[in-house]
Amino acid sequence: MEFEYWWLLAFPLFFALGWLAARIDIRQVVTESRTVPNSYFRGLNFLLNEQPDKALDAFLEVVKLDPETIDLHYTLGALFRKRGEIDRAIRMHENLLERETLTEEDRLKALAELGQDYLKAGLLDRAEAVFTRLLETPFAGQARRFLLEIYVQEKDWQKAVQAAEELDKQSAQPMNAEIAHFHCELATLDMVKGDTDSAHVHLDKALSIHRQCTRANIMLGDLQAGAGDREGAIATWRLIEAQSPGHMVLVVDRLLDNFKQLNRLDEGLDWLKGLLTRHPSLDLFNTLYHAVMQSQGAEAAYQLAREELRRNPSFHALERLAEAELITAPEDRREVIQNAKSLIQSHVQRLTRYHCASCGFKAKQFFWRCPACGRWDSFDPARHEE
Repeated sequence: MEFEYWWLLAFPLFFALGWLAARIDIRQVVTESRTVPNSYFRGLNFLLNEQPDKALDAFLEVVKLDPETIDLHYTLGALFRKRGEIDRAIRMHENLLERETLTEEDRLKALAELGQDYLKAGLLDRAEAVFTRLLETPFAGQARRFLLEIYVQEKDWQKAVQAAEELDKQSAQPMNAEIAHFHCELATLDMVKGDTDSAHVHLDKALSIHRQCTRANIMLGDLQAGAGDREGAIATWRLIEAQSPGHMVLVVDRLLDNFKQLNRLDEGLDWLKGLLTRHPSLDLFNTLYHAVMQSQGAEAAYQLAREELRRNPSFHALERLAEAELITAPEDRREVIQNAKSLIQSHVQRLTRYHCASCGFKAKQFFWRCPACGRWDSFDPARHEE
């Protein structure tokens, strides 16, 4: 193939065109940077240095100098909301919505931000109205998530089910666990009203949606026990071990009580000893210890605590050992044992807590939904010593 020498003439032309384009771009960047107030760059610098208060003041100065900076209004509104200055965030976004020159996209974005302001302020009815308006817009997915949050806060579980089902269809993240919880909440309301048939329907629905819903089986066992079907209740509760062994601690007291009502307490104790061996737990041991103490006496409880302390050393087991020994100890040793038990007990009460795996919130009681961060199933049902 012969080389076309005329191409050599084109190289200088291409170079000149590239140089000219670069110069135009550089001039445009320099011109635009000169039109941006220095306060804007100061604000960015404060943000990078984690000084949000100074950044906020700098950005406010920019807005005063150039009211048309739409994106900066969004940034300021978000900063106000994060700082808890909800009134200022609301005014910022309401002022944006009053502009006649605002594009449709910016109007929807400002409306979505205003809805979040209302939600943060606890104005749930206004927030619901805003997000409902956004359901037929490109912000529909975000709006449904916030609507779901509102329905959960309002404990409107039927609407929560509908919103979660819509999200489940459109989102890659499955919502079956949350929907099952909503049906359990509806079943709880039915049980309070005495409508056991409707409660059964909701619990069966919860299990059909999410087979691992231990909460539904716990509640089904309660319904069966309340109706006098103790055998059925025991069988239902024992299914929980296959779903989530950790959740067995929530039903062992009820299980043993039903074994006792059927005059089969020894069978229940043997089953619980096997469960404790398979899944060591402070709460399982505590339940077994008290049951053995009541049915077999202090000596059997002492031997149980001693064996547990050998297998799974813990302050909890040590406390129970001291408690059992205190009952059988000679009079001259009781004061020493009592003092030791009191010290261990005060320590144990500070250590054993339920923990939220999402936000770290600690509580003395178990929650299906964390009161701090709102996550479902984030609490480990078994308490632990730190």
